Amino acid sequence: MTWWCTGIRWKGSGPVIGWYGQGRGERASALEYGQLLAFVARGERHCLGVWRAGKRTPCPASATVPGTGGGAQCPECARLDRSFSVAADTNAADPRTYRVYLAWFGPGLVKVGITAEERGRARLLEQGAMSWTWLGRGPLMAARRTEELLRAALGVPDRIPYARKRAVRAHLPGAPERAREVAELHGRAVALAGWPESLERLGCEVSDHAAVFGMDDWQGRPSPDRVVAQMTADGAVVGRLVGAAGPDLHVEDGLVVDTRLLAGWELAAPCEGAATSVPVVQIPPAGAPPAEQDGLF
Repeated sequence: MTWWCTGIRWKGSGPVIGWYGQGRGERASALEYGQLLAFVARGERHCLGVWRAGKRTPCPASATVPGTGGGAQCPECARLDRSFSVAADTNAADPRTYRVYLAWFGPGLVKVGITAEERGRARLLEQGAMSWTWLGRGPLMAARRTEELLRAALGVPDRIPYARKRAVRAHLPGAPERAREVAELHGRAVALAGWPESLERLGCEVSDHAAVFGMDDWQGRPSPDRVVAQMTADGAVVGRLVGAAGPDLHVEDGLVVDTRLLAGWELAAPCEGAATSVPVVQIPPAGAPPAEQDGLF
Protein backbone atom coordinates (compact mmCIF):
# COMPACT_ATOMS: atom_id res chain seq x y z
CA MET A 1 0.00 0.00 0.00
CA THR A 2 1.50 3.34 -1.08
CA TRP A 3 1.24 6.46 1.08
CA TRP A 4 1.72 9.70 -0.85
CA CYS A 5 3.10 12.74 0.94
CA THR A 6 0.66 15.68 1.06
CA GLY A 7 3.12 18.24 2.47
CA ILE A 8 3.20 20.08 5.77
CA ARG A 9 0.20 20.95 7.93
CA TRP A 10 0.09 22.90 11.17
CA LYS A 11 -1.81 21.00 13.83
CA GLY A 12 -2.23 22.92 17.06
CA SER A 13 1.06 24.79 17.34
CA GLY A 14 3.32 22.29 15.62
CA PRO A 15 4.07 21.05 12.11
CA VAL A 16 3.10 17.61 10.84
CA ILE A 17 3.73 15.87 7.53
CA GLY A 18 0.53 14.61 5.90
CA TRP A 19 0.07 11.33 4.02
CA TYR A 20 -2.67 9.98 1.78
CA GLY A 21 -3.32 6.37 0.89
CA GLN A 22 -6.09 5.68 -1.60
CA GLY A 23 -8.77 3.69 0.18
CA ARG A 24 -7.09 4.32 3.55
CA GLY A 25 -7.63 8.07 3.96
CA GLU A 26 -5.26 10.52 5.61
CA ARG A 27 -2.68 10.27 8.39
CA ALA A 28 0.02 12.53 9.76
CA SER A 29 3.53 12.26 11.22
CA ALA A 30 4.47 14.82 13.89
CA LEU A 31 7.71 16.73 13.40
CA GLU A 32 9.97 17.78 16.27
CA TYR A 33 12.85 20.22 16.14
CA GLY A 34 16.10 18.35 16.65
CA GLN A 35 14.98 15.17 14.92
CA LEU A 36 16.83 13.74 11.93
CA LEU A 37 15.06 14.12 8.59
CA ALA A 38 16.03 11.40 6.11
CA PHE A 39 13.95 10.41 3.11
CA VAL A 40 14.25 9.52 -0.56
CA ALA A 41 11.62 9.98 -3.29
CA ARG A 42 10.46 6.85 -5.10
CA GLY A 43 8.81 6.35 -8.49
CA GLU A 44 6.93 9.31 -9.97
CA ARG A 45 5.11 12.29 -8.52
CA HIS A 46 1.35 11.79 -8.60
CA CYS A 47 -1.63 14.15 -8.61
CA LEU A 48 -3.27 14.20 -5.19
CA GLY A 49 -6.75 14.96 -6.53
CA VAL A 50 -9.03 17.48 -4.80
CA TRP A 51 -9.37 18.15 -1.07
CA ARG A 52 -12.75 19.63 -0.20
CA ALA A 53 -14.90 19.70 2.94
CA GLY A 54 -12.47 17.46 4.81
CA LYS A 55 -12.45 14.76 2.15
CA ARG A 56 -10.07 13.94 -0.69
CA THR A 57 -11.37 12.93 -4.11
CA PRO A 58 -8.66 10.95 -5.96
CA CYS A 59 -7.51 12.08 -9.39
CA PRO A 60 -9.69 10.15 -11.88
CA ALA A 61 -6.78 9.90 -14.33
CA SER A 62 -4.16 8.92 -11.71
CA ALA A 63 -2.03 11.53 -13.47
CA THR A 64 1.64 12.21 -12.85
CA VAL A 65 2.78 15.80 -12.35
CA PRO A 66 6.14 17.64 -12.80
CA GLY A 67 8.58 17.69 -9.91
CA THR A 68 9.17 21.45 -9.98
CA GLY A 69 5.69 22.84 -9.27
CA GLY A 70 4.44 23.77 -5.82
CA GLY A 71 1.06 22.12 -6.38
CA ALA A 72 0.66 18.36 -6.71
CA GLN A 73 -2.38 18.56 -8.99
CA CYS A 74 -2.93 17.87 -12.65
CA PRO A 75 -4.57 20.70 -14.66
CA GLU A 76 -8.02 19.10 -14.51
CA CYS A 77 -7.98 18.63 -10.71
CA ALA A 78 -6.60 22.16 -10.27
CA ARG A 79 -9.50 23.57 -12.30
CA LEU A 80 -12.00 21.58 -10.26
CA ASP A 81 -10.36 22.74 -7.03
CA ARG A 82 -10.71 26.41 -8.01
CA SER A 83 -14.28 26.02 -9.25
CA PHE A 84 -15.61 26.16 -5.67
CA SER A 85 -13.08 28.16 -3.70
CA VAL A 86 -13.21 31.20 -1.42
CA ALA A 87 -9.64 32.07 -2.39
CA ALA A 88 -10.58 32.04 -6.08
CA ASP A 89 -13.83 33.99 -5.43
CA THR A 90 -15.93 31.09 -6.73
CA ASN A 91 -17.74 30.38 -3.44
CA ALA A 92 -19.25 33.70 -2.42
CA ALA A 93 -22.16 32.01 -0.60
CA ASP A 94 -20.04 30.51 2.19
CA PRO A 95 -22.14 31.12 5.35
CA ARG A 96 -19.27 30.90 7.84
CA THR A 97 -17.92 33.82 9.85
CA TYR A 98 -14.62 35.17 8.50
CA ARG A 99 -11.83 37.16 10.06
CA VAL A 100 -9.63 39.83 8.49
CA TYR A 101 -6.00 39.85 9.59
CA LEU A 102 -2.67 41.62 9.19
CA ALA A 103 0.34 39.31 8.75
CA TRP A 104 3.97 40.49 9.13
CA PHE A 105 6.85 38.59 7.46
CA GLY A 106 9.67 41.13 7.63
CA PRO A 107 10.29 44.89 7.61
CA GLY A 108 7.86 46.34 5.09
CA LEU A 109 6.50 42.87 4.26
CA VAL A 110 2.94 43.03 5.59
CA LYS A 111 -0.17 41.66 3.95
CA VAL A 112 -3.88 41.72 4.64
CA GLY A 113 -5.99 38.61 4.27
CA ILE A 114 -9.08 36.72 5.38
CA THR A 115 -9.62 33.29 6.88
CA ALA A 116 -12.58 31.33 8.23
CA GLU A 117 -12.96 32.05 11.96
CA GLU A 118 -13.21 28.34 12.77
CA ARG A 119 -9.64 27.83 11.50
CA GLY A 120 -8.15 30.08 14.16
CA ARG A 121 -4.52 30.97 13.43
CA ALA A 122 -3.89 27.99 11.12
CA ARG A 123 -3.80 30.19 8.01
CA LEU A 124 -1.16 32.44 9.61
CA LEU A 125 1.02 29.42 10.44
CA GLU A 126 0.59 28.05 6.91
CA GLN A 127 1.80 31.33 5.45
CA GLY A 128 4.81 31.63 7.73
CA ALA A 129 3.66 34.88 9.40
CA MET A 130 6.12 35.88 12.12
CA SER A 131 3.78 38.41 13.76
CA TRP A 132 0.09 39.12 13.17
CA THR A 133 -3.16 40.48 14.55
CA TRP A 134 -6.85 40.26 13.81
CA LEU A 135 -8.59 43.32 12.35
CA GLY A 136 -12.26 42.35 12.17
CA ARG A 137 -14.85 39.59 11.88
CA GLY A 138 -18.10 39.14 9.98
CA PRO A 139 -19.69 37.60 6.85
CA LEU A 140 -17.49 36.52 3.96
CA MET A 141 -18.37 39.30 1.53
CA ALA A 142 -17.99 41.99 4.20
CA ALA A 143 -14.57 40.56 5.07
CA ARG A 144 -13.61 40.52 1.40
CA ARG A 145 -14.71 44.17 0.91
CA THR A 146 -12.71 45.20 3.98
CA GLU A 147 -9.66 43.39 2.62
CA GLU A 148 -9.96 45.34 -0.64
CA LEU A 149 -10.47 48.63 1.25
CA LEU A 150 -7.29 48.12 3.27
CA ARG A 151 -5.26 47.12 0.25
CA ALA A 152 -6.22 50.31 -1.56
CA ALA A 153 -6.06 52.72 1.39
CA LEU A 154 -2.93 51.43 3.13
CA GLY A 155 -1.00 50.17 0.13
CA VAL A 156 -0.57 46.65 1.55
CA PRO A 157 -0.91 43.61 -0.74
CA ASP A 158 -2.97 40.48 -0.27
CA ARG A 159 -0.12 38.35 -1.62
CA ILE A 160 3.62 38.28 -1.00
CA PRO A 161 5.87 36.00 -3.06
CA TYR A 162 7.10 33.21 -0.84
CA ALA A 163 10.70 33.65 -1.98
CA ARG A 164 10.68 37.12 -0.38
CA LYS A 165 9.44 35.75 2.95
CA ARG A 166 12.17 33.13 2.93
CA ALA A 167 14.91 35.62 2.05
CA VAL A 168 14.29 37.84 5.11
CA ARG A 169 13.55 35.13 7.65
CA ALA A 170 17.01 34.86 9.23
CA HIS A 171 17.50 38.64 9.45
CA LEU A 172 14.47 39.82 11.39
CA PRO A 173 14.31 42.54 14.07
CA GLY A 174 13.30 41.59 17.60
CA ALA A 175 9.76 40.82 18.70
CA PRO A 176 9.06 44.33 20.11
CA GLU A 177 9.90 45.96 16.78
CA ARG A 178 7.83 43.40 14.89
CA ALA A 179 4.87 44.06 17.18
CA ARG A 180 5.25 47.84 16.85
CA GLU A 181 5.01 47.74 13.05
CA VAL A 182 1.91 45.52 13.20
CA ALA A 183 0.24 47.70 15.87
CA GLU A 184 0.88 50.90 13.93
CA LEU A 185 -0.70 49.48 10.80
CA HIS A 186 -3.63 48.09 12.81
CA GLY A 187 -4.31 51.58 14.18
CA ARG A 188 -4.35 53.09 10.70
CA ALA A 189 -6.60 50.29 9.44
CA VAL A 190 -9.34 50.53 12.07
CA ALA A 191 -9.40 54.33 11.76
CA LEU A 192 -10.36 54.19 8.10
CA ALA A 193 -13.85 55.13 7.01
CA GLY A 194 -15.78 52.83 4.71
CA TRP A 195 -15.75 49.57 6.66
CA PRO A 196 -18.91 47.49 5.98
CA GLU A 197 -21.42 47.85 8.82
CA SER A 198 -21.66 44.07 9.19
CA LEU A 199 -17.94 43.72 9.96
CA GLU A 200 -16.96 44.10 13.61
CA ARG A 201 -13.65 45.85 14.26
CA LEU A 202 -11.37 43.94 16.64
CA GLY A 203 -8.78 45.35 19.03
CA CYS A 204 -5.06 44.96 18.41
CA GLU A 205 -3.57 41.85 20.03
CA VAL A 206 -0.28 41.09 18.29
CA SER A 207 0.81 37.45 18.33
CA ASP A 208 4.30 36.22 17.47
CA HIS A 209 5.24 32.88 15.88
CA ALA A 210 9.05 33.00 16.10
CA ALA A 211 9.15 30.54 19.02
CA VAL A 212 6.58 28.26 17.38
CA PHE A 213 8.72 28.21 14.24
CA GLY A 214 11.89 27.48 16.24
CA MET A 215 13.34 30.80 15.07
CA ASP A 216 13.40 32.93 18.18
CA ASP A 217 17.18 32.56 18.38
CA TRP A 218 19.32 32.05 15.26
CA GLN A 219 22.57 32.62 17.17
CA GLY A 220 25.12 29.92 16.39
CA ARG A 221 23.17 28.52 13.46
CA PRO A 222 24.03 28.82 9.77
CA SER A 223 21.65 31.24 8.07
CA PRO A 224 19.36 29.62 5.51
CA ASP A 225 21.19 29.95 2.20
CA ARG A 226 19.93 27.12 -0.04
CA VAL A 227 16.50 25.76 -0.88
CA VAL A 228 15.51 22.49 -2.55
CA ALA A 229 14.61 23.27 -6.17
CA GLN A 230 12.75 20.04 -6.86
CA MET A 231 12.44 16.44 -5.80
CA THR A 232 13.63 13.79 -8.19
CA ALA A 233 13.20 10.02 -8.34
CA ASP A 234 15.74 8.49 -5.94
CA GLY A 235 16.74 11.98 -4.74
CA ALA A 236 17.40 12.16 -1.00
CA VAL A 237 17.19 14.80 1.73
CA VAL A 238 19.14 14.20 4.94
CA GLY A 239 19.66 16.63 7.81
CA ARG A 240 18.58 17.61 11.31
CA LEU A 241 15.41 19.70 11.59
CA VAL A 242 15.92 22.98 13.44
CA GLY A 243 12.81 24.97 12.50
CA ALA A 244 9.78 25.31 10.27
CA ALA A 245 7.70 28.18 8.92
CA GLY A 246 4.77 27.96 6.55
CA PRO A 247 5.59 25.08 4.20
CA ASP A 248 9.36 25.31 4.82
CA LEU A 249 11.46 22.93 6.90
CA HIS A 250 14.81 24.38 8.02
CA VAL A 251 17.73 21.97 8.28
CA GLU A 252 20.77 22.62 10.48
CA ASP A 253 23.24 23.17 7.62
CA GLY A 254 21.30 26.11 6.14
CA LEU A 255 19.18 24.05 3.74
CA VAL A 256 15.46 24.81 3.39
CA VAL A 257 13.04 22.10 2.24
CA ASP A 258 9.86 23.47 0.67
CA THR A 259 7.40 20.70 1.53
CA ARG A 260 5.06 21.71 -1.30
CA LEU A 261 7.64 19.96 -3.50
CA LEU A 262 7.29 16.76 -1.46
CA ALA A 263 3.54 16.52 -2.08
CA GLY A 264 2.61 13.72 -4.47
CA TRP A 265 5.77 11.67 -3.88
CA GLU A 266 6.16 8.35 -2.13
CA LEU A 267 8.90 8.95 0.44
CA ALA A 268 10.99 6.12 1.86
CA ALA A 269 13.96 5.74 4.19
CA PRO A 270 17.28 6.19 2.34
CA CYS A 271 20.15 3.76 2.52
CA GLU A 272 22.65 4.07 5.37
CA GLY A 273 25.12 6.89 4.84
CA ALA A 274 22.93 8.73 2.34
CA ALA A 275 23.34 12.49 1.94
CA THR A 276 21.20 15.19 0.35
CA SER A 277 21.27 14.64 -3.42
CA VAL A 278 18.32 16.61 -4.81
CA PRO A 279 18.89 19.84 -6.81
CA VAL A 280 19.22 22.97 -4.67
CA VAL A 281 19.48 26.68 -5.48
CA GLN A 282 20.82 29.64 -3.53
CA ILE A 283 18.35 31.77 -1.59
CA PRO A 284 18.68 35.32 -3.00
CA PRO A 285 19.62 38.19 -0.66
CA ALA A 286 16.74 39.93 1.08
CA GLY A 287 17.22 43.01 -1.08
CA ALA A 288 17.08 41.14 -4.39
CA PRO A 289 14.23 41.90 -6.83
CA PRO A 290 11.08 39.93 -5.91
CA ALA A 291 10.53 36.66 -7.70
CA GLU A 292 7.33 35.88 -9.55
CA GLN A 293 4.44 34.94 -7.25
CA ASP A 294 4.76 31.21 -6.64
CA GLY A 295 1.36 30.11 -5.47
CA LEU A 296 1.44 30.20 -1.67
CA PHE A 297 0.63 33.62 -0.30
